[in-house]
Parts: sequence; C-alpha cells; structure tokens
Amino acid sequence: MRPLFRVTPAAPPTAYRTYQILAPAATHWRAATCAEVDCAAWLRGWSTTVDETTELGGRQAHYIRTGSGRGFAERRTEAGLTVFAFEAGQRCFRAHEHRVQVRPESYLIRPGDWRDLGDPRRVGSARSWVDDFGEHQQRLADHRQRG
Repeated sequence: MRPLFRVTPAAPPTAYRTYQILAPAATHWRAATCAEVDCAAWLRGWSTTVDETTELGGRQAHYIRTGSGRGFAERRTEAGLTVFAFEAGQRCFRAHEHRVQVRPESYLIRPGDWRDLGDPRRVGSARSWVDDFGEHQQRLADHRQRG
C-alpha cells in the first residue's frame, strides 16, 4: 500500500473544520407501508378466495366485509367459493410484515483538520450540517478575498 500524500495546508489546524457523515451498516429495521416496499398487491391489486362453508372461511369473509376497511368487488365461483377482488393502491393484508432497513446517519463537525482533530460536535439534521458547511466555506472565501 502506498503511503498517503497530503499537502500541508497554509493555515493552522484551528482555521479548519472537518465535516463527516457516519452511516453504520444497515442493521436496523422499521415497519414500512405497502407503497415503500412496492408491494405487488398494492401495485396491482389482489384477490382472496374463501370457502364460506367452513368456519375459517366464514370468519374471513365476515372480516373482509365488515372490518377490513378495504374496497373490493365480490363474486361467487361455480364451486361455491367467494372471491374478493381488491383494487390496487390499498394496504394489503400482509402490511404488518413489510419492513425496510434503516441506516441512521450521524452528522459530525470537528474543529481542525487531519493534523489536529478536536472532539466532534453532533449536528441534529442533514440540513443543519449543510448550512454550517456552507457558512464555513463562505467565511473561508471572505477571509481569502480580504487577503
């Protein structure tokens, strides 16, 4: 491995700030909506077939009709089964299983540069981090212009 080459800055380390974003491995999970995970049922709609002659099928049909809160069309097959056809764009019945990985980022600002880094200050949001970065860049440009 080649040694790292760095140009020594003209100003002392105290004149600089080091901006850093840390993002750990995606080990965190959170619940997600059907839209966030491009759930096939949400995108295209789906159908559920139940046999209302059984206890389970009767309970399922009752829930779909009275408690699901979803829009559907209902029809009977020749075999006597009930088919519920659900429109696209609504929460599927497996929505509680949808999850996405989260990579919580940390936005840090450290006084100094690679020669002498101070303790980091954690910034609460990306917007604050970017604003501070821009203000610091402007101060450096103003200082350089003044000579």
